[in-house]
Amino acid sequence: MDSTLIFFIAGMIAVVIVICQVRTRKARHQLIPPGALGFPFVGETFEFVSHAYSDHPEDFMNKRRLKYGKMFKSHLFGSPTIISTDAEINRFILQSDSKIFVPSYPKSLTELMGKSSILLINGNLQRRIHGLVGSFFKSAQLKAQVTNDMEIYIQEAMETWGENQEQPILIQDEVKNIAFQVLVKALVSLEPGEELEFLKKQFQEFISGLMSLPLNIPGSRLHKSLKAKKRMSELVKKIIRARRERSCRPTRDGTPIIPRDVVDVLLGDMNDQLTDDLVADNVVDMMIPGEDSVPVLITLAVKYLSDDPAALLQLTEENIKMKRKKAQLGEPWHWSDYLYLPFTQQVISETLRMGNIIVGVMRKATRDVQVKGYFIPKGWRVFTYFRSVHLDENNYDRPYQFDPWRWQDKDASSCIFTPFGGGQRLCPGLDLARLEAAIFLHHLVAQFSWVAEPDTVANFPTVRMKKRMPIWVRRRGDS
Repeated sequence: MDSTLIFFIAGMIAVVIVICQVRTRKARHQLIPPGALGFPFVGETFEFVSHAYSDHPEDFMNKRRLKYGKMFKSHLFGSPTIISTDAEINRFILQSDSKIFVPSYPKSLTELMGKSSILLINGNLQRRIHGLVGSFFKSAQLKAQVTNDMEIYIQEAMETWGENQEQPILIQDEVKNIAFQVLVKALVSLEPGEELEFLKKQFQEFISGLMSLPLNIPGSRLHKSLKAKKRMSELVKKIIRARRERSCRPTRDGTPIIPRDVVDVLLGDMNDQLTDDLVADNVVDMMIPGEDSVPVLITLAVKYLSDDPAALLQLTEENIKMKRKKAQLGEPWHWSDYLYLPFTQQVISETLRMGNIIVGVMRKATRDVQVKGYFIPKGWRVFTYFRSVHLDENNYDRPYQFDPWRWQDKDASSCIFTPFGGGQRLCPGLDLARLEAAIFLHHLVAQFSWVAEPDTVANFPTVRMKKRMPIWVRRRGDS
């Protein structure tokens, strides 16, 4: 064959390949969800944050959802981002394994959590840790321990309530103190004392940097938080070393040691990847629900009940009726009693829906992904925004109204209700969160009536009550 003809054919093939590649790129670009990337570098981050500080942070999403649909593109926290307010798409992303999507969060959060955090690691190691911790958190043994500890700490806290009529009770502070003690005991079996107080102090320093500027220089918020986490990790590692020495000594009757906390559970696994540093850092990260998720859930429940006399009355009647029944039978409360109080659990579900303590999760596409007719490019971040789903009038009638009765007929495990995330990263402590909330609400309504001061919810950087939910209490039976 003539060399000129060969070069001509090769050239035509190359041209066809280039044309196909260009067309493919154009087609993919056209299939990327519509939206705007905003300004260079900062994108739409400032507008997102300004809405996040408002009473309705979902307005940022709703404005774009009306214009572009339930899935659209933006640029947040330094990354091009696909935002989903679609329940089915969120479910697909949450249930996808690490071969398709991996966790991806703002730089300050990833630096503070560390590369070995269960929130960030992927693959077999993540599944192993999640499985071990999840099984322990679901165990009847731990639920019984948490129930006992909650009842003790709540009674200690409530003993003096109502004595000082010049100061209200700050529910948010009270619950944070109780929940932190309960969780730390479940993690490292640490009782109240100097070491627990040290952990509390360092934890406050640590958590204040979760949404800080990603500047790790002396004096910066992030730097101080990293130092605090290191001090906490050193204390946990000291506990770990003592446990390893204890586990090397056989029990008197030769039976295996029953794990009493998360440290025992992780140390009992034979995986060489579970180093002391990894276990300590993850234990510290697991303390966050004791400071954030559970206390906010309980505080918001008190807020919503204070604003809804009918719901508060039905909750009170249900709990007092059960209290009298247990007293007549001479039976102690069991953890299952709290979890199976129907209206109490409806109140908790509705608080989770309205409160949106976990506003959403962020993932990064590890490869090009097609979902519901749209294209997500490799390397782009995906933000599954739960709040918009929970407050969508197509999913919930009168979504901004606190209505616990709606859960009489609704499925709390459907894809339109994801307060604890989903998939292989579903929060392992979801049952404990419901249990702790039910125990606190029971003791509150069974022992006290109250009047709440006006307070409002702050939604950024974390959900909380601006005035810490002050209430004026009166013990039931008081004149």
